[in-house]
Amino acid sequence: MTASVAVARTNRTPLVALLAANAISTTGNTVTHLAIPWFVLETTGSAARVGLVGAAEVVPIVIAGAVGGPLIDRLGFRRVSVAGDVLSGLTVAAIPLLHHTTGLAFWQLLALVFCGALLDAPGSTARAALLPDLAEDAGVGLERANTAFDAVNRLRQLVGPAIGGVLIVWLGTANVLWLDAASFAVSAAMVAALIPAARRAPTAPDEGFAAQVRGGWRFVWRHRLTRTLVLLLALTNGLDIALFGVLMPVFAREELGSARALGLLFAATGGGALLGSLLFGAFGHRLPRRVTYVGAFLLIGVQPWVLLAAPPLPLLLAAFACCAVGAGPLNPLLSTLWQETIPFELRGRVLGAIKAVAWGAMPLGALVAGFAVQSVGLRPTLLAGAVCFLVVTVAMAFNPVLREMDAPANPTPVPGVGAGLLPQVGHRERPTSRSGDDTAGSATP
Repeated sequence: MTASVAVARTNRTPLVALLAANAISTTGNTVTHLAIPWFVLETTGSAARVGLVGAAEVVPIVIAGAVGGPLIDRLGFRRVSVAGDVLSGLTVAAIPLLHHTTGLAFWQLLALVFCGALLDAPGSTARAALLPDLAEDAGVGLERANTAFDAVNRLRQLVGPAIGGVLIVWLGTANVLWLDAASFAVSAAMVAALIPAARRAPTAPDEGFAAQVRGGWRFVWRHRLTRTLVLLLALTNGLDIALFGVLMPVFAREELGSARALGLLFAATGGGALLGSLLFGAFGHRLPRRVTYVGAFLLIGVQPWVLLAAPPLPLLLAAFACCAVGAGPLNPLLSTLWQETIPFELRGRVLGAIKAVAWGAMPLGALVAGFAVQSVGLRPTLLAGAVCFLVVTVAMAFNPVLREMDAPANPTPVPGVGAGLLPQVGHRERPTSRSGDDTAGSATP
């Protein structure tokens, strides 16, 4: 009896299945995020419309994060993940279906992109919420599990764009979207078949839906470190989508003249981020979190300056890969921080609220970048974005709140949060993996 329990508690199959399912789903999304902006540029030649599409991809994610968290907690993480993948796959499949049959108007494309993102967002949040318990069952420490989760995502960023750039040339942008629809179906099947329901079923509290939504937001807002981090992420994500969602596609079209070059740029970024994630997995638990966090953003912020210099493509790819190493530690670092903080019964709604704030400025970033390129040109817009990113990063370095990322144990209570909901940000006694990997120590999304 004891032996069987021990085997069950060190079962790594569900964790591996989660990593694989998430990789398949997000690889398809990576191809789509390359194909749709290129499709808009091919059919309309409008950078402003590329910005509108970028906003249509992000606004529903903010909406879903803002109000959808309680649904994730109530329905269960696995169920929401499967349903989100199935419904998202149907919306993505509708894009090439309409294009090849009745025709696809621009407003229809915006509506389908909006609906797809709205349905996909709860599924991705649910998969992230599944990770801590699956890691515990597998005998893997949080930082290493989060690093593996992020490394798999980084790997698809390396492979997906390179494949996507070639597939766009061979098949056309509309046909490539069929692959994304198929990826959602495979991801849903893997989660349904290989990942068990949470061993602690989400509770159904007596409070109403609106009160549950407010509880998630209250939890985020009343802990000042979490509040500061998500507000900083909102700013940097807004600048990030401007660069990768608008400025880089326009740069590739005007300066490089090839979707293949755009795919290589995304792939170089994914490769550098993958290396950064692996390095964090190996050494991150020994590094101070605040220094790692700020240093990562300083390195990432060099990318728009590289585009302004417009070196030959091989040097451009090498520079982007080197700068992207800074992106690798961010997601596992923040994921670990928040998993130490958020109680199980609030995990869905708090992660949803965090995502809503962190992604809140992205629609504005995409719109402003698109219309700025249309109005003043590519290079002035690139320069403005580079300066803004530098200012935000320097402000991080001097923000005293971020010192709490390396705070000792025994955190103080948060006003308005009950004793059972006490945030554990800064708690340094992270569990030792049952597989023998010691994740305790000083470490710093």
